[in-house]
Amino acid sequence: MALRSALHFESSLFSKLTPPPPFTAHMAFDYALVDVFAERPLEGNQLAIFTDARGLTSQEMQAIARETNLSETTFIFPREPEIEHERGVRVRIFTTEEELRFAGHPTLGTASWLYWNHPRLQGAENISLDLQVGTIPVRFSPPEPNGYGIFGTMRQNDPIFGPIQNPTDLADVLGMRLEDIDPALPIQTVTTGNPFCMVPLRSPEAAERIMVPQTESVERYLQEHRAKFFYFVTRAKADSGAQWHARMKFYNGEDPATGSAAGPAIAWLVRNGAAASGETVIFEQGVEMRRPSRLYLSAKNIGDNIGEVFVGGRTIPVAMGRLFLP
Repeated sequence: MALRSALHFESSLFSKLTPPPPFTAHMAFDYALVDVFAERPLEGNQLAIFTDARGLTSQEMQAIARETNLSETTFIFPREPEIEHERGVRVRIFTTEEELRFAGHPTLGTASWLYWNHPRLQGAENISLDLQVGTIPVRFSPPEPNGYGIFGTMRQNDPIFGPIQNPTDLADVLGMRLEDIDPALPIQTVTTGNPFCMVPLRSPEAAERIMVPQTESVERYLQEHRAKFFYFVTRAKADSGAQWHARMKFYNGEDPATGSAAGPAIAWLVRNGAAASGETVIFEQGVEMRRPSRLYLSAKNIGDNIGEVFVGGRTIPVAMGRLFLP
């Protein structure tokens, strides 16, 4: 009886609401929402993809990225077929704070959307994106009959290694326990397009304690060591299904999966003998924030250098929509 009365009250309440005035839009932009590095829907790292961004200014794209409030939002700029064939599909990447030259899950997720929807590249084994760091190719595996989404692998630029850093200095800046840092691997800035400070930890329990305070000393440390963010890496638990466990905190938040850090991380592990050259290694990330992600990584020793850095994972479509600008 009480439920019936409540429903009657709610119905009568909504019947008295005045409908909103008609909305007039100057421009409308379609977008898709996908989960990247996800084994199942509603896991991994979310990505909003604006499928035709022609007509948008940089300021408008930045405002839209703040509106989506995701780790990254991408904007596709279609071009003539011969230009896309030569240079790749033009894509720009924005966080809620800034435009990025390169990022991993936006590259993989956007290429996957093109695999499903591009008028010429639909179903193509290889799709290249034209990013600010250059052309990044993505290779797709044949779809699995009963699998979610599509599995793709990007080849990243060859890594550049910075100088090795002092564990005590880092522990002081981050306010962390010195004993949580694993001395078996160096603290080092590595980049394949986006520079990260690699921080080795002794255990997943140490990873759970990680905090990155938003202080001037932290910003100064990153600038001095030419890194944009920290990437914390440790051995995964035996029953996790992964070999390595990672976390990346940024902008007062956390990233569920960071492909642009995972590429440097596997190059760093191979260089230091912690991962075999050319062997696929599974990273897990996003576990602490209940967005579990899986990244499939490999890199090779090539003479005195590290190359052939590959970062792979699954992309799953979850939503479509339309955004209006007055």
